[in-house]
Amino acid sequence: MDTEQLKIFDQAKNEIGVATREEVHRKGYWHEVFHCWFVNGDNLILQLRSEQKKENPSLFDITAAGHLLAVETVEDGVREVKEELGVDLTFEDLKPLGIIDYCSIQGKYIDNEIAHVFLYKCPVEIDQFILQKEEVAGIVKVHFYDFCELWNGMKDAIRVAGYEIKADGSKQVINKLVGRGQFVPHPAGYYETIIKKIKEKMK
Repeated sequence: MDTEQLKIFDQAKNEIGVATREEVHRKGYWHEVFHCWFVNGDNLILQLRSEQKKENPSLFDITAAGHLLAVETVEDGVREVKEELGVDLTFEDLKPLGIIDYCSIQGKYIDNEIAHVFLYKCPVEIDQFILQKEEVAGIVKVHFYDFCELWNGMKDAIRVAGYEIKADGSKQVINKLVGRGQFVPHPAGYYETIIKKIKEKMK
């Protein structure tokens, strides 16, 4: 995975070449990623990252997301949804939420992302997902307005409900309260921006 080839960009977001994923995060090059948030009715669907992930293992995160390879367009990002969740959809099924640029630094890992963000109104229940175990350990639902109140500081914990696939393949129910510390620590303002954009599309 570290050898994947990604397009890289300068501070002005001009394309300047190609580098490996390892080099991108070591040198802090700007690069493109695909983010897809699922909603089901009044619920937001989140993934539980695998404990095998090098960055932010076992934390709740965007429903499906990943790097866009050098040979890919934004439209090709839907492969992440198929790979991680086993959900077939087309680019036309998605509602664009815009592009969010942000920087996250964790030790020597520098993540300068140009995130192409989308919303998908998912018609199927989460127990029909087929999870990519190397990437996704589980799937949960959270009421969207509880999620909003968590990130605007009105609540310290919210309930998530779903399941986790254990190492032996068994499915374990998740139904618990979680706080902000159980979510991937995206840069300041990311969750608030996403909430605002999703609200606009849910009207």
